[in-house]
Amino acid sequence: MEGEIGGGEVPCSSLAVDSILRIGTAGVIWGLCIGPYDAHKLGLTGITRASFVAKSAGKFGFQCGLFAGMFSITRCGVQRYRKKNDWVNALIAGAVAGAAVSAGSRSWKQVAGMAGLISAVCAVADNSRTH
Repeated sequence: MEGEIGGGEVPCSSLAVDSILRIGTAGVIWGLCIGPYDAHKLGLTGITRASFVAKSAGKFGFQCGLFAGMFSITRCGVQRYRKKNDWVNALIAGAVAGAAVSAGSRSWKQVAGMAGLISAVCAVADNSRTH
């Protein structure tokens, strides 16, 4: 996976699956780290604590994987459509993924804010990586 995204050798779906697995795993690990802390704050013990931690790991893993999949498939699709590999692809993909993740809040202000924030962060990160 050393080649350019969308360079013809790697399909967008493969990039999305790779992103989902990598970032989803990071989300599970984060959930396993933060779950016991939150369970302790709530005073949970025994089976209820274990259940809470497992649900926390699953929730964070799913959310992170969903975001990563949406970002990578959108970035790859935009890059293929535009036939350019630049920061604009990450800007658009970040806006789409950020808006989708925050859409559950049902607050248009939150959706717009998250889309703008994630879009800017993704564009800066993509522009700063070594080519």
